[in-house]
Amino acid sequence: MSTTSSTTKDEAPQPAAPPPGPRGPWAPLRPLVLRLHFYAGLLVAPFLLVAALTGFLYAGAFQAEKLVYAHETTVPVGDTKLPMSEQVAAARKAHPEGTVTAVRPSPQDDATTRVLLSGVKGVGATHSLAVFVDPYTGEVRGALEQYGSTGALPLRTWIDEFHRDLRLGENGRLYSELAASWLWVIAGGGVALWFSRRRALRKVRGTGGRRRTLGLHGTVGVWAAAGFFFLSATGLTWSQYAGAHIDELRTSLGQSTPAVSAAGGGEHAGHDAAAGDGGDGEHGVGIDKILAAARAEGLGDPVEIVPPADTESAYVVRQVQRSWPTKQDAVAVDPATGEVTDVLRFEDFPVLAKLTRWGIDLHTGVLFGLVNQIVLMALALALVLLIVWGYRMWWQRGRGSAFGRPVPRGAWAQVPPYVMVPLMAAIAVLGYFLPLLGIPLAVFLAVDVVLGEIAHRRGRRASV
Repeated sequence: MSTTSSTTKDEAPQPAAPPPGPRGPWAPLRPLVLRLHFYAGLLVAPFLLVAALTGFLYAGAFQAEKLVYAHETTVPVGDTKLPMSEQVAAARKAHPEGTVTAVRPSPQDDATTRVLLSGVKGVGATHSLAVFVDPYTGEVRGALEQYGSTGALPLRTWIDEFHRDLRLGENGRLYSELAASWLWVIAGGGVALWFSRRRALRKVRGTGGRRRTLGLHGTVGVWAAAGFFFLSATGLTWSQYAGAHIDELRTSLGQSTPAVSAAGGGEHAGHDAAAGDGGDGEHGVGIDKILAAARAEGLGDPVEIVPPADTESAYVVRQVQRSWPTKQDAVAVDPATGEVTDVLRFEDFPVLAKLTRWGIDLHTGVLFGLVNQIVLMALALALVLLIVWGYRMWWQRGRGSAFGRPVPRGAWAQVPPYVMVPLMAAIAVLGYFLPLLGIPLAVFLAVDVVLGEIAHRRGRRASV
């Protein structure tokens, strides 16, 4: 489509503007929000695009994982499951390397048991080697690298790490934090701009050129805005810098996530507890009695059994179900006596700890299973379309040889002091808690002021 044709459609007669009403705080703010939305969308969009595409793939990876690793994760249903100690022994016979750091008993009748090993050559320090054991026969079905508390296998792990940090480590996490920090700002600015337009200018049907692109961009953006706010907020909870500030705030409010105490396994913990330990996860009374003690406390599947870290510690058995209803109870069990020494119930978690848990699980697509994952994929697709339409509008905004004509500078100067002063104070507070929002925003405002002053001085010299 040529620039001339789009310009003709854009400049078609439009409905008459309504009589001007009283000017409120929004009137001088609108040009500034428009300029910020334009430049933030233009410069942050590449990061958001990568986050959206990888997020789309991650949401679909849960179902793909079930198909790709069906042999390792599922088995024919048998009659009676073997004792957990025999299943662990079968895993250790096939893979004597490393140390058992956790055991996840078969959570469904057709699921394998996972024995997790650390210190295995070729497996990263933050990953484990998961050995899959048939709970009915003791057959080892295979071994795969596993990551995270959701038990991500290689396919989902690769996508997860690319989504989080582009597989560049800690420095790569800056990209995802930048995207999460700006997503809510861009979405909020877009919603404000859309509803501040006259209703006639929000139409999509019967329009063409840039107005049609704007209509699609605005309509989809408004419908998806709530989801974007949620993804931004939950994504920041485990980001590098903003996440640390959020953790500090929760701790200061007494809302941090509690943990069951594994210290002091009992008066005999330093003696018999390690008697059976050969790196196979068997301590003291053995894993079967430990699991039985946890079951007696009401811990149903799925659970994870973590052996004592040392001779003074207890076993920890915790529920690992993050789908609704959430199961996150945990107990500590004395390895010498098999007695429960501490109990932690999810219902006793502080409110913010629960909300954080649910928010992260909803963000990662596990809280409501397949429905959750489909909604996430729809949001990711919407974000991709909005970015494409946004760049298309930039292209269509050009006039003649002026490709992508930007929004005029100087919008900040139109904002009265009684609005600008509290606005800058709010930005300063946000900039502290969200540095990858505050720092780029401060740079944007500084550059805008400097360029505006340069243009102003050139204009004055030209008129002399």
